[in-house]
Amino acid sequence: MLSIGVFPLDFWLFSQAAWRRIRPDAAILTESELWPEHLHQARRRKVPAYLVNARISETSFRRYRKVPTLARRMLEKFRGVYAASDLDRARLIELGCPAGRIATSGSIKFDVPIGGRCTEEEQLRLKEALGFGGARPFVLLGSSTWPGEEAALLRTQKAAIAEGIDCRLLLVPRHAERAPELAALLKAQGLDWHQRSTMQEPEREVRIHLADTTGELSRLTQAADLAFVGKSLPPNAGGQTPIEAAGLGVPILMGPNMGNFKDVAQSLIRAGAAQQVDSAEALREAVLRLAADSCARENMSVAGTAWHRANRGSSERIAAGILQSLSGMK
Repeated sequence: MLSIGVFPLDFWLFSQAAWRRIRPDAAILTESELWPEHLHQARRRKVPAYLVNARISETSFRRYRKVPTLARRMLEKFRGVYAASDLDRARLIELGCPAGRIATSGSIKFDVPIGGRCTEEEQLRLKEALGFGGARPFVLLGSSTWPGEEAALLRTQKAAIAEGIDCRLLLVPRHAERAPELAALLKAQGLDWHQRSTMQEPEREVRIHLADTTGELSRLTQAADLAFVGKSLPPNAGGQTPIEAAGLGVPILMGPNMGNFKDVAQSLIRAGAAQQVDSAEALREAVLRLAADSCARENMSVAGTAWHRANRGSSERIAAGILQSLSGMK
């Protein structure tokens, strides 16, 4: 029977009560969710614990290096660790994870269903629904953007329009609650725009669509001819995931600060599915170049879908490893 509940606070009174009631046969934590008290409860009850899709960002890595004893004690309590990348594996071993208990499985984010790429006709209909009419508008997507990046994309759009490109901007901020701030930004510029949270379709053709809603990024990405991945231009750092855009065959631009997805970003660049831009000026230049080169965009699109397809299967590998580990305990 499947039971879903709120994860208890990592304090001994709460975790002890949860473990006493649930009495699990195994505990599986994800990514960087290292909970000392829950790991203690697992060790105390001789319940095997596993860490899957294990990721250690640059920031977390620096923090854990300041408390090496705590990091080592937590990591030693896992029976098995499945790292999202070779870089994550190396960092975890350096922090004290026993090398014999850790494997690189790849990221389970590749196994999230994203559906197929829209046909050209379906993409045009989606663009029209967003208010992006015209013969064949070029749609630039700001994917999960952070402060400062929307302004850079607006400047880029105006530069493209000045070059004679029918450039439309689809802004999908990472946090929908920034809508008032972004609405003020858009009111201060001269292009027609639409705010998605009004729950109404645009009454006329617009140049900018502000998608200040949640849960729609996958579908809206289908409208894009080129995507910029947010939280990657200075002073922002860490990066948002580019995996979904690549899987949908959308060419990708990203800033230099992709620390949370360092291996993924480098792999995409090597595959030819993405390009790095080091500044707002470099972003503008790259957009102008790619907007005028449909062949280059098509090559990046094909490379992205092939890259995504080649990296799938992590979930099955992790499940097989955990089942084998559990069967060895009988």
